[in-house]
Amino acid sequence: MNRIAFSVLVFIGVSSAKHVMISTETSWQNAQTYCRKHHTDLSPITNELEDKVFRRFGWSTPGWIGLYRDRNSTSRWSWSKGSNPFWTHSTYNYECIYYPFVYWTPDSWYLTNIQSPFPFYCFNLIVVEVRMTWEGALEYCREVHTDLTSLHSETELLLALSEIHYDYITEQVWIGTRFLGDQWLWVDGDPFGFTAWPEEEDQDHQCPKQNRCGTLTKKGLWGKEDCEEKLNFICY
Repeated sequence: MNRIAFSVLVFIGVSSAKHVMISTETSWQNAQTYCRKHHTDLSPITNELEDKVFRRFGWSTPGWIGLYRDRNSTSRWSWSKGSNPFWTHSTYNYECIYYPFVYWTPDSWYLTNIQSPFPFYCFNLIVVEVRMTWEGALEYCREVHTDLTSLHSETELLLALSEIHYDYITEQVWIGTRFLGDQWLWVDGDPFGFTAWPEEEDQDHQCPKQNRCGTLTKKGLWGKEDCEEKLNFICY
């Protein structure tokens, strides 16, 4: 019966860059299925920066996010297709509460069960299969979507990896970071916090002479390439 009900729902979305608010009320599991089919996954909010980025879109509608209780994991709580949580915006003791799913409100996060219908938020990354230079990728993302993507956590990185693991995608893809002046910056203006540089680079990324445009590799690490290299890329 649940499958039939899901198939006839009309989902109405409101997009704002990385996150899309779907106003149709449904269960957490149906929301996850929809987000994975039409976007990337349910929205992660795994640290204060992601919370700040999410809130600047001005959302006011309570809705499902990607945090849930994973009974098959050594950690009780996980992010949908992402990492275990290390930050939660709530006064709840999550280990002592047995409702399995979390929905977001502007004031706090709340827990409920699968039967409760709510709107929901999808995380939205777009892998462009055309190969372009970094500048070309930036221009394309800003004209067709919003921007080259920034990545602010392990969970966002894992979600991006889930979109680029296919054989037809280049082994590394452009993301929205570039070395300008004397530091790496996100071109969408977000603060630069989380990093995933390979340890064996011996801090070479701190002062690159030529390779000044940032990539994400299929191994889940950041790379740096000549900005004129032609690669696939990720927009939001």
